[in-house]
Amino acid sequence: MSNTLLFHKTYPHPTSKEWVVFIHGAGGSSSIWFKQIKAYKAHFNLLLVDLRGHGKSSQLLKDLMTNRYTFKTVTLDILQVLDHLKIQSAHFVGMSLGTIIVRNLAELASDRVKSMVLGGAVTRLNTRSQLLVRLGNYCKHIVPYMWLYRLFAYIVMPQRTQKQSRHLFIREAKKLCQKEFKRWFILAADVNPLMRYFKEKELPIPTLYLMGDRDYMFIQPVKEMVAVHRSSQLREIANCGHVCNIERPDEFNQHSIEFIRQQIVAK
Repeated sequence: MSNTLLFHKTYPHPTSKEWVVFIHGAGGSSSIWFKQIKAYKAHFNLLLVDLRGHGKSSQLLKDLMTNRYTFKTVTLDILQVLDHLKIQSAHFVGMSLGTIIVRNLAELASDRVKSMVLGGAVTRLNTRSQLLVRLGNYCKHIVPYMWLYRLFAYIVMPQRTQKQSRHLFIREAKKLCQKEFKRWFILAADVNPLMRYFKEKELPIPTLYLMGDRDYMFIQPVKEMVAVHRSSQLREIANCGHVCNIERPDEFNQHSIEFIRQQIVAK
């Protein structure tokens, strides 16, 4: 595998021609999908990637890491992997900030995206989360990044039932270096302008939003988005917070696999 490619892993299916691509969020890695692999690989070919600077993609060429990140450059990394594997089109499953990357990929190459499953979707930063970003931006040069990440993890995932999700994301974030954390943190400032554009311009791609009903920072903007988009639907998972694929994997797998299979049958 070329060292300019993102680290990726495939799980081929013996008969299916359908691919599902999993995109994790900032601070995570492809390891967050460990509760999805068994259920999904019974139906589809799977592709898991580590975004630049994350997981096993942290050893990419240094010149790739020198410039300021944008959602476009991060998205093009994924398209490069699809081209390398000769995957013309696929269904995409994203989590948290990864949902923005999936939506941006659909914007840049809509013919490559058959459907989207967006878990714990970030469609707008509310007032509280904007204040957190500003605070973090102010402190990022003077406060150790893991202090900030732990703070954000507890604010976004505060409930006792979210302990496993917090632990997993904090563990994965420790693998990031300080400079890498800052690059991704700065990227968060681009969320609201980009998502305003996405809200105004709906793509005719079937989209399922899977949200925990206790995901108090992000669920209301998703409800507003779904209300004005014809190709989108929302399923709320009861007694669940932000990282619904880990907190409620059975419900997440059931709803998302059923949705993807429906899109295959429809075509």
